[in-house]
Amino acid sequence: MKKALLYLVCTFFLLSTVAFAADKPASPVKADSVKKELVKATRMQAKGKVIEISDESIKIERTVKGDVETMEFALDKPVENISVNDSVRITYIEKDDKLAASRVAKVNFKKKEIKPAEAKSVSGKK
Repeated sequence: MKKALLYLVCTFFLLSTVAFAADKPASPVKADSVKKELVKATRMQAKGKVIEISDESIKIERTVKGDVETMEFALDKPVENISVNDSVRITYIEKDDKLAASRVAKVNFKKKEIKPAEAKSVSGKK
């Protein structure tokens, strides 16, 4: 009798674990859309000179390996204190095959100062 009861309890636990391990019904959300949301957008940066600016977009010109390249970015909100011929750094992402600027900041390039000792040594050589 004890063996029969032991077999019955073991069978009950075995079947209950199978029942709990069964797959849950699929949710209506597609797996592709979930993957797209989980993938973080890669943020990239570009530096250049502003050639055109409006409330919706900004266009810069930059030099890459000696080639001049023009890039246009969509703006979420209008930027302030930036005008044509300003040097800027733009942080952007690619969204729907368009470049969307998330941050636009002015860049102040530091000019290399020549010390008086270096200036004399350069002018003294012929």
